[in-house]
Amino acid sequence: MTQRLPTLFLGHGSPMTVITDGPERRAWQNLGQSLPRPKAILVVSAHWETRGKIHLTGGMAPRTIHDFGGFPDELYAIQYPAPGSPALVQRVIDLIGANKTKADDSWGFDHGAWGVVQPMYPAADIPLVVMSLNRSLSAEEHLAVAAKLAPLRNEGVLIICSGNVVHNLRLWRQFAGTVPDWARGFQDRISAAVGSGDHAALTRCAADDQAASEAINSGEHYLPLLYAVGARLPGDDCAVFNDSIDGALSMTSYLIGDTRLVAA
Repeated sequence: MTQRLPTLFLGHGSPMTVITDGPERRAWQNLGQSLPRPKAILVVSAHWETRGKIHLTGGMAPRTIHDFGGFPDELYAIQYPAPGSPALVQRVIDLIGANKTKADDSWGFDHGAWGVVQPMYPAADIPLVVMSLNRSLSAEEHLAVAAKLAPLRNEGVLIICSGNVVHNLRLWRQFAGTVPDWARGFQDRISAAVGSGDHAALTRCAADDQAASEAINSGEHYLPLLYAVGARLPGDDCAVFNDSIDGALSMTSYLIGDTRLVAA
């Protein structure tokens, strides 16, 4: 039998993490060495937003996308030529429903995807599919979609959800180099909810919840977290790692499944 793989939520932060020797990048590298080798990888990326349907990277050789500006040439030179997986695309379509999903050859591996997978699997030899965030869905509907993806974990597919719990670039410029109380408080609140499986605390915020408004901001970096949580299976534990905050950006990450793997 194929060993069940965990789901990961990886706080991906700045693209510079890919070329900077820091604790977050080292943690990703260690995961690539300690996890059972996946047959394929499915990434839910904060950097691909669609409306109406969920899109999946099609074809056998999706392109590497450098969806950022103002960084060193070294970053733009990075290519991640992992093969695509039409078989995994079709499996996801079958699980979620053909009326809700579609293959999309126009997209590729954005930095929300290759930026975390490249440190884990630098050889780029594991088939990779990126899945978009359908912004037409409610938070509860994102969780429901994630639950349909859970069987992949027993089929050798590693589900990586790439975003940030606290992500507000406007406020980051104001608070960079500090750990604001509102950011730490919100991050700790979310970590507690992830650990306990409190879906309501993850999907519903009061209208006057200022910390949530500042941390989540436009929402696209938070929503991937719901896929890691929603694909949780009975018996799964939760480990927190890379639990750091710089201004209005947190790198906090979670492994849901066999937590011994994050410490291996």
